[in-house]
Amino acid sequence: MECHPKASVSFRDQESLKMSWTTSCLKMVFRYSLEEPTGKMEGAGPEAPATAGVQGCGVKQLPKSYDQEYGYLQKDLLLTNSLLARHNDSKDVEKCLLEKKVHIPNFECMILKKIKPTIIASSGEKCDGQESDDSFLPGLTDDAALDVLAWSNRSYYPNLACLNKKFKSLIESGDLYKLRRGLGVVEHWVYLACILMPWEAFDPVRERWMRLPRMPCDECFTYADKESLAVGTELLVFGRELSGFAIWMYSLLTRDWSRCHLMNWPRCLFGSSSLGEVAIVAGGSDKNGHILKAAELYNSELGTWQALADMNVPRKLCSGFFMDGKFYVIGGMSSHTNRLTCGEEYDMEMGTWRRIQNMYPVSGVGREPAMCSPPLVAVVNNQLYSADQATNEVKKYDKINNSWTVVKRLPVRADSSNGWGLAFKACGNSLLVIGGHRGPEGEVIVLHSWEPKHGNQDWRILSVRERAGAFVYNCAVMGC
Repeated sequence: MECHPKASVSFRDQESLKMSWTTSCLKMVFRYSLEEPTGKMEGAGPEAPATAGVQGCGVKQLPKSYDQEYGYLQKDLLLTNSLLARHNDSKDVEKCLLEKKVHIPNFECMILKKIKPTIIASSGEKCDGQESDDSFLPGLTDDAALDVLAWSNRSYYPNLACLNKKFKSLIESGDLYKLRRGLGVVEHWVYLACILMPWEAFDPVRERWMRLPRMPCDECFTYADKESLAVGTELLVFGRELSGFAIWMYSLLTRDWSRCHLMNWPRCLFGSSSLGEVAIVAGGSDKNGHILKAAELYNSELGTWQALADMNVPRKLCSGFFMDGKFYVIGGMSSHTNRLTCGEEYDMEMGTWRRIQNMYPVSGVGREPAMCSPPLVAVVNNQLYSADQATNEVKKYDKINNSWTVVKRLPVRADSSNGWGLAFKACGNSLLVIGGHRGPEGEVIVLHSWEPKHGNQDWRILSVRERAGAFVYNCAVMGC
């Protein structure tokens, strides 16, 4: 998923770019002065880390991985002279940065209300940070500071929100993500729910897992089949509660779950995809089992659903994707026994659907149609790929000839469960295959990655998640 129609820069490329800037960069280091704790925690020795927090933050404890985050913070907050020149005189800023430092020590065992932000001048004199310099980063205008933060890794944005009220307001406003879209900065995270694991997020750049808060839904929603979709800075999870269809939304800004407005035609088993701040859902089945040809557009910034023109053919168990700025639906079933090979293209400017014959030929003849998963498809750099559930092959779509060719074998078997329990997603310039594996140490989830531009390379294992089970229930990739 791309968060902006412009050409975007992958975060891995950004890391390489910033390394080449180091000769002209100024290093920014955060420092904080901590008051001594009034007493020791049980089991804490002289070298034991302390829990801490920030005055006015309203959060009781920072993550244990804060030291690792701080290391990334020091590495990422590099500012080029060319960037500074847009906002300030670079010599004056350089002098200011050399004279002022802010330090964040180990945050593990001190109480949040024990911390106060201070700026330590070169003379050693302490002063209140907000009184002496009310900017986000000492010595920089807010515009320059926002550029620095926008190019920084978003994995520590939640920790920045704990520094003071100004940072908290900035992170929760979403302005940083809007600025990132304007700069073409996109980081892709994978959101995953498995049979033995609640929702977690995986950062492929840092190779780090983060657990999401537990969803406050009823038991019916917890154990029923669900669908997921990442759009903008939101993760939407569709399912059924005791009272009927429901949509729960996880916000990257507030880092919490809330209810999302229902669609005009609530449904399940639909095709969907997102492009930046909007998403489209099409087809599916309503509460009475009727197969739909209705489509709707969701605007994550407004939180609203807008009805679109109907498709030409009703379908459920279908898949959706964006390619070349248009939305497509392929596969699925128009009845309980009829599998579809046609696709449909939705032109967002014209507001019309165009039917494409034989866009997704059916393979695996003889299998029960209703038992097969929706097509496993993903788009990388406006090129469509599919994971064939019957042959365990990755195929590439030829737009001109409306045909498919085999490009690679899947690293896991998709035919054992008719495509269910397996995720096939685009993540930046890579294809991801996420599936379960049963080994001598139990069941694990393995994330495989492959960049189509490096056609001869093998699948690379990004991560192995233990104690997650061997079945992927839901998966979505958020890019922002």
